[in-house]
Parts: sequence; C-alpha cells; structure tokens
Amino acid sequence: MMKEFHISNRKRIAEKMKDNSMLILFAGSAPKKSADEAYKFTPNRNFLYMTGIDEENIILVMRKAEGKIMESLFIKERDAVMVKWVGETISSERAEEASGISDIRFLQTFENFMNLAIGKEDLYRVYLDLEKDSYDSLDTRGVSFAKEIVSRYPQVKVRNIYNEISALRVFKTPEEIEKIKKAIDITGKGIMNIMKNAKAGMKENQLEAHFDFTLKSEGVKDFAFTTICAAGHNATVLHYVENNHEVKENDMVLLDLGAQFEYYSGDISRTFPVSGKFTDRQRVFYDLVLKAHDEVIKMLKPGVPYARINELVQEIYAKELKALGLIEKDEEVRRYYYHNTSHYLGMDTHDVGRRDVILEEGMVLTVEPGLYIEEESIGIRLEDDILITKDGCENLSKDIIITADDVEKFLASR
Repeated sequence: MMKEFHISNRKRIAEKMKDNSMLILFAGSAPKKSADEAYKFTPNRNFLYMTGIDEENIILVMRKAEGKIMESLFIKERDAVMVKWVGETISSERAEEASGISDIRFLQTFENFMNLAIGKEDLYRVYLDLEKDSYDSLDTRGVSFAKEIVSRYPQVKVRNIYNEISALRVFKTPEEIEKIKKAIDITGKGIMNIMKNAKAGMKENQLEAHFDFTLKSEGVKDFAFTTICAAGHNATVLHYVENNHEVKENDMVLLDLGAQFEYYSGDISRTFPVSGKFTDRQRVFYDLVLKAHDEVIKMLKPGVPYARINELVQEIYAKELKALGLIEKDEEVRRYYYHNTSHYLGMDTHDVGRRDVILEEGMVLTVEPGLYIEEESIGIRLEDDILITKDGCENLSKDIIITADDVEKFLASR
C-alpha cells in the first residue's frame, strides 16, 4: 500500500482528536509458544492501517496541540548481533518510506518522551486502542498500557479510539479492494486444486494440503483463517477444523477457506460431491442454499438494512423447508441454519464495524447462507465476497464456480 493511504488514515483520525491529546498505537508482539519458540507475529491491524508497518514492538504516537498534529514512530535500534541471528529490523529510512512519518525515534526513548509530553506539554488526554472482545479476554498491549499510564499519571484521561478506526475501515478504498480481489483469486485457485484432486478414500487433511500448496506456490504468507475442510457429517459442525477424517464415496465436502494477501483476506465457501455427482437429496438442499445466496446478492445495494440480509435467508428457508416437510413453524429454521449470512471482510476476515447499519457504497461483506441437516449428514455452505457499489453490488468472487451443474461438469473433467 502506498504511504499516502496511511497518511490519509491518520489525517482522518487526527480530526477526531481533541486538543492537548495524543494517540498511541502498538504494533504488538508475538506471544510465547513454548520454551524459546514464539507464535508467528502478525501486526495489530489498526496499527498497520495507520502506518503500513508490519514489524513487532513498534509504537505510533500522534500529538495534537493548538490544532497542530505531530507524529512520531518508535522503532528498534539496530542490533548487529541479532541481525546475524534473525535478520535486519526496520530502519529509520524504511519506516519513513512506509508510513510517511519523518520523526523516527528509538524505543528506549519512549518512556522519557511520554513523561515530557504529559508533564511539560500537558497532553492529558490519551487515545488508545482498547479493543476487548469479551469480559474475560486477555489484555491487549493497549489495555495494559492504559492501566499502566493511569497509575503513573492520575491526571491523564484515557479514551478508546478503537471504534473510530473501525468506522474508517468499514469503507474500502480501490487499493484495498484490489488486494481483496487478489486474495479471492488465489483462494479460488486453491479451491479448484482441491476439487481436481479429490477422491473417496482420501483424508480431509489430504484435500486441505492441495489448498496449502496452491497458496504457498502463489507466495501467500498466511491464511485468512484456519481452513475448514469437512466431509459428510462433519460439515454440519459450523467451525469444524480437525480435518482428519476419511472422505466417503457419497460424501459432500464443505470448504470454508481463504488466502490472506498482504494482510487482506478472501473468504470463500464451496460444497461439492466427492463422487462427482450430487445425489437427488443433496441436490435439493444445494439448490435451496444457492437460491438464498442468489436472492441476497440481487437485493444488495446502498440503503438496504444490514439486518435484512439474514431476514431474507430465513424467509426463503422457512417457505422451502416447510414444503419439504422438514419444519412446521418459521422459527424451526434455526434447527438447520444457526449462523448469520454476512460479515464484513477486509484486513480481518471477520472485519470490524457495526452491524446495526444501512449498507453504503464501499463496504465489502460476505454472503454465506448454509443448511445443516444433521440427521442426513448433509452440510452445505456457499459463500461469496461482495462489494457494495453506487447502484448495487459486485460479486468479487463470481469467477469461482458455484452452480451444481458447473460443479458437476468440472468434477467430470478431472
């Protein structure tokens, strides 16, 4: 991403800051895994959105006084010994080139910098990313720093900037959309590679390996999320990730997976019969899920309430499942469809943003209706990634085959 993207993001957030304040964002660090091994580092997405830098332990500070904004980045000082062990860390020049911030300092000066800013410059209001997804979730660096700074400087007023940054991230720029498209394209190639090589008797993880190979071959460094490759009855478990069971002759395989391209996610679901042909019963439910999928996409445009997406799917299912004799009352739909149809997509797979909104141009969201008939070992989910446009929407993943006829035709060509 060009540095102008991150400069623009900071400018928009700066407008929301009050005078005599500063914003502090942390890149984060990789937590310990075991012994001397750490988990793979991934940057805090709000920090990345504001800086374009994906190296751990870096700190962004923005100060605002008398309407003027001053920006600083705190990076690691080069350690010649560690360079021989793990490689170079980001230099001042590279940090400035990526972020557009010219005031680059070293991490060991951060505490003194903070003391002067609060004590001498009287910056008594501090904005932090205080994301907390549940009451008992572990503290992020932002949350732990909030506790620390208030204990040291009682005069400081801490404010949460998370929601303001999230609101910006809901609307994607053309550059962001191109990255999402690339992630989707690679994901589609991986799906086709799985389908091309799938046969009864294989293990789910062997199918999954064909997706992994495609992503690595395309230069992808990480997955958008843990791959779901679920055959038969396993497909009725929404977040099944064990992927270690044998695929039987009459099984359908549910795939829910995604590549991450330069920190932007693709998120696609497809379901196919490993034998190459849907049974009559499988085809009935498959076509019903596809009908719900298609009807939602037809409806999407600016002005549609977000909540209407899931309502429409439930209305379609209620009518059709009654006709099939599976349910008698509308509310019984939730026995066979127990998730929502959409979520935002972007730098996070389940991207940030409020859901009690009206759709607007520039939003990217998934459409993923499913049906899970546990007593028949049938699980189906069909998911595409959709951009809301000025007058309607664009299916960013439309080139990944989805109709039952197209799926069977492709499988027959193996």
